[in-house]
Amino acid sequence: MTGVGRRTFLIGAAVAGAASTGTAHAAAPVFEHGVASGDPLPDGVLLWTRVITSKPIRWEVARDEDFHRIVKRGIARTSAARDHTVKVEVHGLRDNTRYWYRFRVGDVVSPVGRTKTGGCGSELNFGVASCANWSAGHFAGYGYLARQDLDAVIHLGDYIYENNYGAVREQDPPHECLTLDDYRRRHAKYKTDQHVQSLHAAHAMIATWDDHESADNSSSIGSPQHDPATEGPWGARLAAATQAYYEWMPVREGRLDRTFRFGELATLTMLDLRSYRTDATILGAAQRDRLIDTLTTDRARWQFVGNSVMMSPLKVPPLPGLPQSNPDQWDGFPADRELVLRSLGDRKNTVFLTGDIHSSWAIDVPLGGQPVATEYVVTSLTSDNFDDLLKVPPRTVALQVEAQFQALNPHVRFVELDSHGVSTLRVTADEVRFDWHYVADKKNPDSAVARAHSFRTRHNTAQTERVPL
Repeated sequence: MTGVGRRTFLIGAAVAGAASTGTAHAAAPVFEHGVASGDPLPDGVLLWTRVITSKPIRWEVARDEDFHRIVKRGIARTSAARDHTVKVEVHGLRDNTRYWYRFRVGDVVSPVGRTKTGGCGSELNFGVASCANWSAGHFAGYGYLARQDLDAVIHLGDYIYENNYGAVREQDPPHECLTLDDYRRRHAKYKTDQHVQSLHAAHAMIATWDDHESADNSSSIGSPQHDPATEGPWGARLAAATQAYYEWMPVREGRLDRTFRFGELATLTMLDLRSYRTDATILGAAQRDRLIDTLTTDRARWQFVGNSVMMSPLKVPPLPGLPQSNPDQWDGFPADRELVLRSLGDRKNTVFLTGDIHSSWAIDVPLGGQPVATEYVVTSLTSDNFDDLLKVPPRTVALQVEAQFQALNPHVRFVELDSHGVSTLRVTADEVRFDWHYVADKKNPDSAVARAHSFRTRHNTAQTERVPL
């Protein structure tokens, strides 16, 4: 979450594809962008890699990292038409089980990846991340999650940034992304990062997008940062961004709003809050109906909603020239929000998982003055937040603004505006635990990462409470 609107808010509170990575004429196939897995199901998972070759690409899935017990294998192909990316749907696996996978072209073997199928025992553990701006810093938080024992990583959007907000690292392309080649090159650059590769090789990812995968504050009808007079039709740019995203991300193609079930313990519904958005709706009618149907009929003990922008109402402290709320969030679409929250009825087991706003929050989501759900917001991995934008030392000016936010919004139980990092989510039958892990220095690729805050929601309470570290 950056750009004019967000910065203001935070301060106040084919052949082209082959050319995109410069490896089209490599002497031998190279897996320079690593491997990834995603969208885990109880009986399978999606595998991803990229390799420039016209030869068959063999893949293998094993129960052990030495591949002595191979349980699935097959052949895939790729071409410049999809920027030489490879996706494989693997089915017939055991639920809630770890597997290792790899690709090979002739004698060239990819790095080995580890993944896990859906399903659940008595506990689930997820990593949670959002807002990874290459130009603004290094991704040490990803490396930290790669080292944790997780079932999957939930990515809540802004996996890439279309523009170059920051000066820590040089981007490719060096200009704002507009064309299919631009977006492909940007995704390719991200996939060369050591921490990105280690994260994907370690865990399956469940991802949705936010705006910066296309353009700042984007919707189905445009972006305030897109000028058709100089940058061409918005529809062409959105189509390019969408194609590159589906090529380069370990997600099933077709719809980004989708539901994952982890036994009787939890259901996770990922939302797409950009593709169907207009001036009148953030969800679109069809996605809204699918979400409400899941929330009202699913019998899992916990309902999680992967939600790229803040669901809860939020009043902004009164500062000159600032709006009282952020219309890019659900505050700009109160009718959609009320329909979703009213559908919860008496069930108080829904937890919204949110990114976008480059800060950390724990919120009791209100309806009619009463909490009906909880919301946890992961901070940005590297994208500028309050102290970065004001160019002040962390934990100075922000302290007063945080107090103002809580005074204006009694349902906000915790807010921290300065730090960068990732989160972890632990789910048991009795409670949900959400922890924030902050990097010491986002400009340092080897930065230390430490747990800083912990909150929990007890089952059927719709309330957050701090847990002592």
